[in-house]
Amino acid sequence: MEDFEAVWALGLMSGTSMDGIDAALVCTDGERVETLGPTATRPYTPAFREKLRRLLGKKKPAPKIVRELTELHAEAVKGLLADSALKAADIAAIGFHGHTILHEPERRCTVQIGDGALLAKLTGIDVVSDFRSADLAAGGEGAPLAPLYHLARTAELERPLAVLNLGGVANVTWIGEGNALLAFDTGPGNALLDDWVAATTDAAYDRGGQLARQGKVNETVLNDLLENPYFWQRPPKSLDRNAFATDRLEGLSPEDGAATLTAFTAATVALAAERHFPSPVERWLVTGGGRRNPVLMADLRHDLNAEVVPVEFVGWNGDSLEAEAFAYLAVRSLRRLPLTLPATTGVQMPMSGGVFYPASAS
Repeated sequence: MEDFEAVWALGLMSGTSMDGIDAALVCTDGERVETLGPTATRPYTPAFREKLRRLLGKKKPAPKIVRELTELHAEAVKGLLADSALKAADIAAIGFHGHTILHEPERRCTVQIGDGALLAKLTGIDVVSDFRSADLAAGGEGAPLAPLYHLARTAELERPLAVLNLGGVANVTWIGEGNALLAFDTGPGNALLDDWVAATTDAAYDRGGQLARQGKVNETVLNDLLENPYFWQRPPKSLDRNAFATDRLEGLSPEDGAATLTAFTAATVALAAERHFPSPVERWLVTGGGRRNPVLMADLRHDLNAEVVPVEFVGWNGDSLEAEAFAYLAVRSLRRLPLTLPATTGVQMPMSGGVFYPASAS
C-alpha cells in the first residue's frame, strides 16, 4: 500500500443521548493516530432536543430541521477551529455522522439526518458523511462504527481488553491478541434511564446516579427485562435507541425505576461478556456519558468482576472519543480503507464507505 501522509480531519458526533454535538480534531493517516487536537462540545437547547426527540422512528424528516441540524454542526466546526491554531484550509475532511433517528438493520434501514453538501458549503471543507449505508447494503448491521478507531488507540495497551461506550445505546469492542476484534451493541446505555427520569421527575437524566442511589432494584422487573431475546442473539448485532420501553416499570417509584434500569444496563453488559466474548477480559475502558454515573460504574464492577475504569485512566478523552472516531473514519474513507469488518457489523467482507462532498462543488 502506498504511503499516505497524515492529515488533519475534524470529526463530528451527535449521539443518541441527544445532548449536543461533539467535535474533535485528529491528525491521522487512517491507520495510525499521529496527534490529537482540540475538542469541543456544543450543547443542544432543550427546544432543539425536543425537536430531535419527535423525529425518533421516522424515515423522512422535514428539510427544515435537517438544515437546522446541519447549521448547528457548521457552527460547531467554526467554533472548534476558532479555538485552535488550524484554519479550514488545513483540514482534509470533516467526518459528519449526522444524527440517527431510526436504526432497523433487520429491515435494511438506518436513517441519519444531516446534509453533507450543505455542511461542505457552510464550512468550506470537504465532507465525508453517510458512513452506514454501504455496510448495510452489503448485509452488515451498519453499526457500531468506532471499533477500528478503538483498535488504533489501544495499540500499546495490554490485551485482551474491552472498550465500552455507554451512550444512549451501549456498545462494546472486544480487542484480543493479533488485532482480533468483536463489536456489537450490548443493550440500553443511558437512553432508557434518561427517558424514565424525564417522564417521572423534573430532571432530564439521573445526574451522578443520585436517583438510583436512593432506590431499590426490583428483581422481578429486572429479570423480566433480561428475558428479551436480543440478549441471546449472536453478535455482531445492533439496536435502535427505542428498542426497549419503560412500560414494564409502571407502578415503580422514580427511585426504584432508576435503580432497576441502571442495574439493567450493567447486567446486559455482563451477559454480553459471558455469552459472546471469545475470551474474558480483565480491563474495561468506559467511554460515553454513563461513565459519569457512579452507581452504574459500581454495578458494572460488581457484575463484571473486573477492572472497570473511565477511558481517562489511560489518557483518553471520553467526551470526544466518538467524534475522534469519525475524523479517523473520514480519512479511512478518503483512502478507501475498510470502515467495518465481518466481526464488527457482520458484513460479508471488509467494507469501505462514506459519501464524499467536496467543498469546491458546494
